[in-house]
Amino acid sequence: MSVPAVTDPTTHPTYAPSAFQKAIEGMLYEARDAVFVRLTLKVTAVMVPLIAVLYWRFEWWMAPIFWAIQLPFLAPPVILMLHCTMHRPFIRKPRVLNNVHRYLMSALFGIPTGYMEHHIGVHHAENNLRADLSSTMRYQRDNVLHWLVYLFHFLLFTHVELTRYLSAKKRTGMLARAMISDAVHITAMVLLAVFVNGPATFVAFIAPYFTIRFMMMVGNWGQHAFLDPSRPGDSFVNSITCINVAYNKRCFNDGYHIGHHIKQNRHWTELPGDFLANVERYAKEGCIVFEGLDFFMVSVLLFLHRYDVLAKHFVRLGADQRTDAEVIEFLKSRVKRIPDDVPEGEIANAA
Repeated sequence: MSVPAVTDPTTHPTYAPSAFQKAIEGMLYEARDAVFVRLTLKVTAVMVPLIAVLYWRFEWWMAPIFWAIQLPFLAPPVILMLHCTMHRPFIRKPRVLNNVHRYLMSALFGIPTGYMEHHIGVHHAENNLRADLSSTMRYQRDNVLHWLVYLFHFLLFTHVELTRYLSAKKRTGMLARAMISDAVHITAMVLLAVFVNGPATFVAFIAPYFTIRFMMMVGNWGQHAFLDPSRPGDSFVNSITCINVAYNKRCFNDGYHIGHHIKQNRHWTELPGDFLANVERYAKEGCIVFEGLDFFMVSVLLFLHRYDVLAKHFVRLGADQRTDAEVIEFLKSRVKRIPDDVPEGEIANAA
């Protein structure tokens, strides 16, 4: 069995046993999650002064500097920190800090305040099948126009569809948290723009509110771009895994999306080991694994139809001897749209 060497992190950061570190660990369910507390303190210490400067003495030249710091460097690890903490118990005491933490990060980075409710209550519950409000099934996943429809559908209808879905599932607590928190978020931005400083509010809060959603939808598209039409609800073949990429070091092994969907609450440090332990199963199931690419790069390469690049980064597991040309045809077969009128139980007949 061919097993690629994996260089992604398999241990959590360790810190000197100071009084500060002991205080952090005393708050948590798991000492391994101290990295999240430290990341929160660091990004807050950067973002709060930057936002204060925008409101104190705004100049438009500040905007690209602010966004260059916030969006590519700070936001991705923060988003994936929230992703990890929504799947596993985080702050043990005082528990109220769990909500303070996620809403503070949402405010500072424009992350959807209903991220947890949508992700846990819908995405993982429906696993990219049609009832999943972020499902990619009905789209041609190497067509950028289809992705634009996907994006704008999400931006325009997510509140209505999330309300309808959670109401039907009787998840009223999730619904209330998602809708009230986003209403407060939007109202706060409007009040700041109208009564305090419009340009500063646009740069600090409004532009990130939409940009982060754009980034998250590009990522979700790449995560679920390649579907086996015969079993679209199978996490082995409706997700992909990306290994040995800088993104995993910055974003808590988010590239191991197959392993995450199979066991949602697996700790991020355990994902590479789980992959290595199950390489034979991955090969048997026909899983798609890329080396040196992240989900965003996968999406962009699909939009550009650069299947040649995807094939070069495709990991051939086990006895897989396919040529690049054969891999390209395989990948193309996995991005075809699955029409809505095809029953999910008979999707194999649509190929």
